[in-house]
Amino acid sequence: MRTDIFARLDREPEPPKIEIPRMTRTRLALFGGTLAFYLAIVVAVLITSWLVTLDWKIMLFRPYQQWPQLHAFLDYYVVLGQRGPTAVMVAAWLGWRSWRQHTLRPLLALGASLLLLNVTVGSVKLGLGRLGPHYATQIGSAELFAGGDIFPSGHTANAVVTWGILAYLATTPRARRYLSAVSAVVALGVGLTTVYIGTHWLSDVLLGWAAGLLILLALPWCEPLIARAEAFILGVRDQLRERRRLVPSLPVAAGGPRPAMFPQHGPAAVDEDEEPTCAPVGAGGGRVAARPAAHLAPPHGPQRAHPVRSERTPVTPVAGRRPPRSRPVGTGG
Repeated sequence: MRTDIFARLDREPEPPKIEIPRMTRTRLALFGGTLAFYLAIVVAVLITSWLVTLDWKIMLFRPYQQWPQLHAFLDYYVVLGQRGPTAVMVAAWLGWRSWRQHTLRPLLALGASLLLLNVTVGSVKLGLGRLGPHYATQIGSAELFAGGDIFPSGHTANAVVTWGILAYLATTPRARRYLSAVSAVVALGVGLTTVYIGTHWLSDVLLGWAAGLLILLALPWCEPLIARAEAFILGVRDQLRERRRLVPSLPVAAGGPRPAMFPQHGPAAVDEDEEPTCAPVGAGGGRVAARPAAHLAPPHGPQRAHPVRSERTPVTPVAGRRPPRSRPVGTGG
């Protein structure tokens, strides 16, 4: 009779068919427009254009002093753009999705997006070396190539990628629309919060938005690599499972009976606890004291050495010994 567990498994819905995004013409056009915007921001900062002047005006305005009542809340809100906490939260959700849908694609897509984020944003940060508003040295300067690492804004780009990946991996168009709106609001709020606190210029935030959006738009190009990685990981898992099945597990209880390793020859079986002996026949036909036959010991048992001459039992024949030699007659009396 079937239990309730198997009945529930029968009623378990099948995993939904996941439609993998493709690089369509619309997505390709958005990618090209975002890339052009990205390059325009970089050039505007490099030539110290009006954008740099706007950065300084906002910095000298000091929004955190104009609205101090928002500071306590925004200090916590900006955590939504930190890579560590957000990556853990989103990875936990996508891990459940992977288990539910029987696929590793959600986790692998998150890993690929974070890898692209570290490589692209990190290289530009270190290459341009821009200082933040709190460390600026000359008013009106772009503060480039001074050993900084805030251009583009990592908080903003991370918020776009980490929360946007949920919309990218959505299984229905309705869920994709809702998640896209939520991720856009979160990323917009995180970027403006960094400007309010004074840790980033406005141009840093603009470039961070563009950098994160470029990664999300480029993810369809990574889908073939993600599929190969998933096939490889699942193949390794199947090999490990097969090896575990082939290895027998036969526990032997202490003191328990051992299976017969060698066949018993002859009509009668010999008890394993008794050692086979042989009794040689003496000269008079009688048997002498039996001694163990070392050559009959089982191959798996301990080998016994042959007894030395001093340890052997003296053989006494059963027949009478020769009579003692008598004296010759007439030799005295």
